[in-house]
Amino acid sequence: MATEIKVPTLGESVTTATIARWLKQPGDAVAADEPLVELETDKVTVEVNAPAAGRLGAHFVAEGAEVEVGTLLSEIVDGVAAAAAPVAPPPAAITPPAGVQPPSQPLGPVARPAATPHAPLPAAAKMMAEQGVSAAQIGAGDGKDGRITKGDVLAFLSRPAPAPAAPAAPKPPRAVESGEERVKMTRLRRTIAARLKEAQNTAAMLTTFNEIDMSAAMALRSEYKDAFEKKHGGTRLGFKSFFVRACIAALKEFPAVNAEIDGDEIVYKNFVHMGIAVGGANGLVVPVVRDAGHLSFAGIEKAIADLGKRARDGALKLEELTGGTFSITNGGIYGSLMSTPILNPPQSGILGMHKIQDRPVAIGGKVEIRPMMYVALSYDHRIVDGKEAVSFLVRVKEGVEDPRRLLLGL
Repeated sequence: MATEIKVPTLGESVTTATIARWLKQPGDAVAADEPLVELETDKVTVEVNAPAAGRLGAHFVAEGAEVEVGTLLSEIVDGVAAAAAPVAPPPAAITPPAGVQPPSQPLGPVARPAATPHAPLPAAAKMMAEQGVSAAQIGAGDGKDGRITKGDVLAFLSRPAPAPAAPAAPKPPRAVESGEERVKMTRLRRTIAARLKEAQNTAAMLTTFNEIDMSAAMALRSEYKDAFEKKHGGTRLGFKSFFVRACIAALKEFPAVNAEIDGDEIVYKNFVHMGIAVGGANGLVVPVVRDAGHLSFAGIEKAIADLGKRARDGALKLEELTGGTFSITNGGIYGSLMSTPILNPPQSGILGMHKIQDRPVAIGGKVEIRPMMYVALSYDHRIVDGKEAVSFLVRVKEGVEDPRRLLLGL
């Protein structure tokens, strides 16, 4: 008896996936829960495991094909190796959602160019109303002062409609030159590109900047990092937890930065699900630390370390990439001195951290060398005013420059 292997439920709002790679071939012996095939969704790569032990039957769907939830992928066959049937061709393109229709050609006569419309005579006006013809389509008539007559309307209606123009042929891809290689974008990369462009096209995005003196945070970390790591089972004390706690405090004071637009309404959140941008194996992903406002420094550091490791290993779950209310990205780990981060829709704010660099600054009338970091807040100006954005970033600056404020909830 064969056991079917189908595309599993893929998570919130995800209904399709692409067959990225078959890990087992027809006839291979497989153990229960052994990975058989990798599916690439808009957000992560998902492995489909064997529901039972046996041998793998034919691949019903080829690599690179797009599949829906519930699509039959293969079977587990008991006993002797199943014959390797040829791979079926990829399924037909997924139909558009209900209610969405392709554009159609306009019906009836098409307006001739030219002429300024003139008032129709009564008989002509009646016929035009019945036929759905406007004066602008007919133009100047043969009546006095260019008025449209019934004969003008009949003449217009008798003209054959021009044949629809043939659709323009798609532009062929540019020829690959010597030393170049053409590689199809992964589904994840296409999604990243689409979402970033969506953020630019949808939000009224603006960025404000400030700089933070990291002296106090670095001194505190240097003094307690060994004790912190020992007490919390090897969890290292990084700077990200300082910024997460500082952002949480600022978000409570300026809730619009933690809100989102839904139609003509603003949805305010009484919690903080903090998105942490991480460079994964296939590109940038933003896993979410749930209820970050309830976590200690150690809890935040543990959550970030776990999500970062699994992002690099490609082991994140779909639900860990959704529901964020605010995000933090750190280009400083790659050496970036300053940048303008792009919003992660539908969020209304994202904080950009950057490289810590010694710079001369004026302290009490004297020039001192201090470890400084530029920070940037990109925000949706539709719901966050400039005053709120600047004040938010100042609160983050104050919290990181004096970590005692974070510990005392100030």
